Amino acid sequence: MTSGLTFTPLAEIPKLVQGLRAAFNQGVTKPLEYRKQQLRGLYNLLSENEVAIKDAVFADLHKPAAELFLGESGMVKQECIDAIKNLDKWAAHRSVKTSIVNKFDNVHIRKDPLGMVLIIGAWNYPINLLLAPAVGAIAAGNTVLLKPSEVAPSTAAVLTRLLPKYLDQRAYRIVNGAVEETSLLLEQKWDHIFYTGSGSVGKIIMGAAAKQLTPVTLELGGKSPAFVSRDVDVAITARRLAWAKFFNCGQTCIAPDYLIVERGIEDKLVESFKHSLQEFYTANPQESTSYGRLVNDRHYNRVKKLLDESKGKVVVGGETDEKERFIAPTVVLDVKADDSLMSEEIFGPVLPIILVDKLLEGVRLVNQGDQPLALYVFSKNKRQIDYILDHTRSGGVVVNDALIQFIVSTLPFGGTGPSGIGNYHGKRSFDIFSHERSTLIKSQGLEKLNDLRYPPYSDKKLKWLDWFLFDKASYAQQSSGSENDQANGSAANGHGKGNTDTSTSSHERTPSI
Repeated sequence: MTSGLTFTPLAEIPKLVQGLRAAFNQGVTKPLEYRKQQLRGLYNLLSENEVAIKDAVFADLHKPAAELFLGESGMVKQECIDAIKNLDKWAAHRSVKTSIVNKFDNVHIRKDPLGMVLIIGAWNYPINLLLAPAVGAIAAGNTVLLKPSEVAPSTAAVLTRLLPKYLDQRAYRIVNGAVEETSLLLEQKWDHIFYTGSGSVGKIIMGAAAKQLTPVTLELGGKSPAFVSRDVDVAITARRLAWAKFFNCGQTCIAPDYLIVERGIEDKLVESFKHSLQEFYTANPQESTSYGRLVNDRHYNRVKKLLDESKGKVVVGGETDEKERFIAPTVVLDVKADDSLMSEEIFGPVLPIILVDKLLEGVRLVNQGDQPLALYVFSKNKRQIDYILDHTRSGGVVVNDALIQFIVSTLPFGGTGPSGIGNYHGKRSFDIFSHERSTLIKSQGLEKLNDLRYPPYSDKKLKWLDWFLFDKASYAQQSSGSENDQANGSAANGHGKGNTDTSTSSHERTPSI
């Protein structure tokens, strides 16, 4: 138990899992109208209990109501609306192209539910990161067990109280707990596990899933960089970065973790940060109703230690209050690659700035680490932008803004490599919790045609099968010309006689960045 949150007794967990499995096997969640009804229930849970949810999230994170709406409840409600409106289309069988042999048969892909799904939420967005994936799992027809983060106990408690009033308890349940309860959950047999959190725990989740060959979606994190070119509108850039970084007190997996800034604009950038932060949070952010807090003492002490050990120069903020778990919006200038602030994902309201002569140096720096969940580029130079995007890897990219990609439901959200496996939001959420079941319903007519596939085999049958089954693409003949033909083709493509340009293609050239 923590802060009034009652943990689920260990003995009950296997029984809950068995109940969900039984409900799925009985087909409870299969009908589309049932799924829509449950999605309406989830929408109503959020719509009819705004005050209770706001108070709970504020107790855990001191999160302003506007940030709760933008980053959590509003997004989940929109996911519910989109799923209800589009479910018939998402769940419909999809016909596929076939050869002449199956022309008169029913060949399609079904969208079947996976079965029983475990969703493990995260504390920094305790509503969104638990319920947004649940929308996809419900829409796809699965039974679902939700595990809220115990680090946000007030939110977990209010969801535990409200969920049975709005969703069918045969098919959707909550388990509360910490390491012991989660470990027991991971020992159960699931059809999919969805986890949002740290990479270290993600490895544990994936290891447990591997023992049962259970597929996983892992939404992790990493040090998401933001490149800032000297050609930008500095005031606008600082304003957008300040909002993205200090939203939810910096406790966002896709927050800009550090800036890579071309020399020459740093002084103006710092002044613009000061102006924007005073506009957002007044001269005293600790008194602002628009600024959050670190979630607990452990996270406060970790972020403060990173800041205290930094060799960079604090140019904005830096004030702290242990009692309130308050760290002011802080900007640290002239940070080096080996600084404490670069040793791990900060996940707090501290923004380091690394200065470079050219952004190309930043590309090398980013590629020395793991692929981040997000990457941001602020520049007016298209060649510069393209070069950075072509020579880095990340889960997602935003140019000339930050953080807003999370609220675009038509953009798949997820990482790559150490920043995550799989993605979701909108239709992608439905897809990850669905099985694409290949289906061929064969007619019993035209049996004479099937003689070609039956023994005894012959060259004649083989030729007919080749003709019936496989396309004879025209490019196959075109690609087998003589050397002279190929040479002429090269000339026709602009690389023959009269053309002495031997440079690489435009996307391979290194721009002057």
